[in-house]
Amino acid sequence: MTRELLIRLLWRTLALFFVLLGLVGIALPVMPTVPFLIAALWAASKGWPRLEAWLINHPKYGPDIRAWRDNRVIKRRSKVIALIMMATGYLVLWLLVPQVPVWLKGLVGVVLLTVGYWLATRPEFVPENNGNSL
Repeated sequence: MTRELLIRLLWRTLALFFVLLGLVGIALPVMPTVPFLIAALWAASKGWPRLEAWLINHPKYGPDIRAWRDNRVIKRRSKVIALIMMATGYLVLWLLVPQVPVWLKGLVGVVLLTVGYWLATRPEFVPENNGNSL
């Protein structure tokens, strides 16, 4: 097996892994879908052009994926849903999963706050070109 083939296989495996996580996100309300599909797009762009094209042109998720890829934009509705899901999942962790150590619950909280802050500060609209280009 050549080095290029092995690298392409690794990128494809990673892309497929992220697609599978996205599919789980469709079924589980506390797990997002689009962020995993964006990660799948990133991996597919390295070695699976056909999957990349399928993700970009997907009728339901394609517009959000293209908005992120082209302009690093996340719609407000998507942000709100993601933040609510993250908060709900964290609340479930604290209230319904007593076997998880408190230090780990705290660590999960720090990660979720960091991701939530990052998510909340992403632009919501494509920047308009006001004609003041140099």
